[in-house]
Amino acid sequence: MIRRLLGVALLTGAMTGCTTIQLEPLPEGMTNQPPADWAERSNHLSRFDQWQLRGKLAVKQPSDSGTAIINGWRQQGERYDLSLSSSFLGMGTTRLTGVPGFIELTLANGETYQSSDPETLVAAATGWNLPIDNLAWWVRGLPAPEGDFRLLFDEQHQLAILRQDGWEIRYDRWQPFIDSLPALPARITALNGDKRVRVVISEWQQED
Repeated sequence: MIRRLLGVALLTGAMTGCTTIQLEPLPEGMTNQPPADWAERSNHLSRFDQWQLRGKLAVKQPSDSGTAIINGWRQQGERYDLSLSSSFLGMGTTRLTGVPGFIELTLANGETYQSSDPETLVAAATGWNLPIDNLAWWVRGLPAPEGDFRLLFDEQHQLAILRQDGWEIRYDRWQPFIDSLPALPARITALNGDKRVRVVISEWQQED
């Protein structure tokens, strides 16, 4: 049971999974040529590294599916603090904290698990690999600094698809959440084989 709870918590916190979510058609006329302002926009977003978001997600992989509320995902540079709530498999409120190379997971009953190898912990809990250290980049609409990637842009010059480390991240909707920043992702679908997740972000906040 603990294994299943760990798998669910890591799945939902890490934006993976989903075989039954209906995907919108990909935008026509996509190009891999960045718009003229892409360098300026991406530099601006990469400096946006202290933030908090809230929203919800729907997850499905071959063995499990469910939904969760993102009570808060707080990012302070490389450090993340993610709180999730869900009745899915009795998960309750689960907290994920860490930095690249370290993760701590606290279940609703207070049990805590730590690892200096986040991807190994995820693989042990879920049976598949999850690039945790990339997520804070992908959720902002940026490729992670390590590893090859491919970007596809739509006719509105917005990033539509990001492919990296075997994952395809589809940016379904962007919104101008913060006046001083470019538009930020409002709905994201992440795919890796038969694992998918849809994340809907209702609020972005910039923190000092």
